Amino acid sequence: MSEIEQIASRNQAQAFRVIEQSGVRRVWEAAGAQVNQVGSLAMGLLMKHRDIDFHIYTEKLDIAESFKVIQHICADPAVTRLEYRNLAETQEACLEWHIWYALDDAEWQIDMIQIRKNSQYDGFFEHIAERISAVMTPEMRRTILELKYLTPDDVHIMGIEYYQAVIADGVRDFREFMLWRQKHPAEGIITWCP
Repeated sequence: MSEIEQIASRNQAQAFRVIEQSGVRRVWEAAGAQVNQVGSLAMGLLMKHRDIDFHIYTEKLDIAESFKVIQHICADPAVTRLEYRNLAETQEACLEWHIWYALDDAEWQIDMIQIRKNSQYDGFFEHIAERISAVMTPEMRRTILELKYLTPDDVHIMGIEYYQAVIADGVRDFREFMLWRQKHPAEGIITWCP
């Protein structure tokens, strides 16, 4: 296993500790929600950006009830910050909850996107993650992890950009990736699926 893969493995193990200790999944499920792990952690592609993604499905978007769940999560002193966005009346039909959670001198961002069941994006990103996992070769995985590792900490790149560049367009090094990004500017939600 390469050094980059070892770093990814350690960070992914720590991410699962954050999930367990924060109780995010348990608290939402106790409130009757369906909780799906999505994003880079779900695909084994978490590298150095400490970001954990959940899609949380509920029959309706009841802000008061959702705040009760978040209040319970935020009672943990390891939660250092909370951000909230109400997108219930947009095509996304969701409430965005973002917390920052401190563990072992590292701060993790936990994104909880609460989506109304049977709306436009119900299961959409889970399907993309399944497809990426199905077509990704070990070489592609190593390339994606390396590109993420080489990305400066102050540069924000969506995970889907790496996956599309490597899987669809054969990008294999960081210089090539940055040129690819110039030709494929990210605007809004990227719906690419292999």
